[in-house]
Amino acid sequence: MDFKGPSTEDYGPIEAGGPPFHPLYGCSFPFRNVGAPSLRFLQGRVPPTPVRYVFMPAGLHRSYGAHHLHFITCSCYRRIPKLRTARSRDRFVSILEQTRQRYRFVVVGYVVMPEHFHLLVTEPEIGTPSTVMQVLKQRSAHALLPKKTRCDPRQQSLFTETLRQPFWQARFYDFNVWTSKKRIEKLRYMHRNPVKRGLVASPEQWRWSSYRFYWLNEPGRVRVNEGWGKISFAPRVA
Repeated sequence: MDFKGPSTEDYGPIEAGGPPFHPLYGCSFPFRNVGAPSLRFLQGRVPPTPVRYVFMPAGLHRSYGAHHLHFITCSCYRRIPKLRTARSRDRFVSILEQTRQRYRFVVVGYVVMPEHFHLLVTEPEIGTPSTVMQVLKQRSAHALLPKKTRCDPRQQSLFTETLRQPFWQARFYDFNVWTSKKRIEKLRYMHRNPVKRGLVASPEQWRWSSYRFYWLNEPGRVRVNEGWGKISFAPRVA
């Protein structure tokens, strides 16, 4: 298999106001000796697979089977910041890593925000991205929703209303990524999100994203780019 890490060609020139030397802004940087594959590898050496479209309500559809990356966005119910605490975000990324191992997909990038998350992932060997999202949402909701306990009768109605709320919005948004340019664009967008929102002063200060892997080569709780050399893209198990 031929792999290549990011290069100046991938990332382009340093942007005005950006850091003077940064792997996401125009310099070569190794991907832990395995690296993200070039899209020429994905397009040229993998046997063609029929693209499968999964149509959703109100015109939503999913396109699976072309070996594209998927940029996925999922929000908490009514954009309520249910992931506002460090503990809840830690729990979520642990469940994401467990799901990655179980369904065998590659996490190219991610960020977990207080009320939503973004993922840039390959299609899994087991199931589809929709399968992954269903499991991830169910398991994280079960782990993070408040458990029913005895409470003051004066607080009963408020507590019951909280229990009735879903944790996640019913839908998630999936954008197919098949070029290096778009892959880098999505990585930049995710990594800048916490800074843009004013949560931190610089991307490396936000522990719940893949930025520290790319910048510091720090493994993190979610294993980024793990499996490029091991996942075969063989016909997936439904």
